[in-house]
Amino acid sequence: MNNEKVWLVTGASKGLGLVLVQKLLNKGYKVAATSRNKEALLSAVGEDNNFLPLQVDLLSEQSVLSAINNIVQKFGKIDVIVNNAGYGQIGTLEELTDREVRQNFEVNVFGCLNVIRNAMPHLRANKGGSIFNISSIAGFIGTFPGWGIYCATKYAVVGFTEALAAEVKSFGISATIVYPGYFRTNFLQKNSLSRPKKPISDYTEARELELKHINEIQGNQLGDPEKAATVLIEVAENGNPPQHLFLGQDSYDMAHAKLEQVQKDMTAYQALATATAYDR
Repeated sequence: MNNEKVWLVTGASKGLGLVLVQKLLNKGYKVAATSRNKEALLSAVGEDNNFLPLQVDLLSEQSVLSAINNIVQKFGKIDVIVNNAGYGQIGTLEELTDREVRQNFEVNVFGCLNVIRNAMPHLRANKGGSIFNISSIAGFIGTFPGWGIYCATKYAVVGFTEALAAEVKSFGISATIVYPGYFRTNFLQKNSLSRPKKPISDYTEARELELKHINEIQGNQLGDPEKAATVLIEVAENGNPPQHLFLGQDSYDMAHAKLEQVQKDMTAYQALATATAYDR
């Protein structure tokens, strides 16, 4: 284990990000962590010579750039980036306002891109590094009524991470998409989950799933964030991180079901759908 590596974890004042930071520090790594509230970070983590808490607005290019420069100034480099910041947005496509939709994309997608854009010059200069972009199983399977926009943001993370992996491979940098299933964090609590401001009562399936997440799934998730953090650390250290990392048995089960459905659909229409070339 090379605990001389410097980690950057965004969205680290709670949930998986916080657990990961605490575990990394316990193992002797140097860790920079971001939050919208630096005091919340310090309160949750405490003082540590290997810890650099940063108050960052991920939607501000200048705020992100300043944070990256502070990390390099203190630790000399950045080796591993975990883009973990984000929030859940409930609401059908008809219900959500343009502002609600754009805000979810701003945080879940463009905040992540801001970190990558400003950190990449340092990773390229070091000719190495690992990037873990936290998507969701909802970035692989979108059949959750009332979660379409959130799914779309996480699908976007998948798409640009696949492209990123191809773009940076020659620099010795890896990019991994992480697809967590349900883990027992505060993701489904009120301060991490946004509900539609103008719900439409006709969408019964969406309301039922919304209430199920809040009243039944919250607090009963099978996934242990401590174990998820351990997986991320081990994968980062194995020297050959995968491009796709599914986390949790439920994530694997849903992914297999999606792959089977895609294969079924492709097979059923293959003869018709592939007869599309010009006749010779």
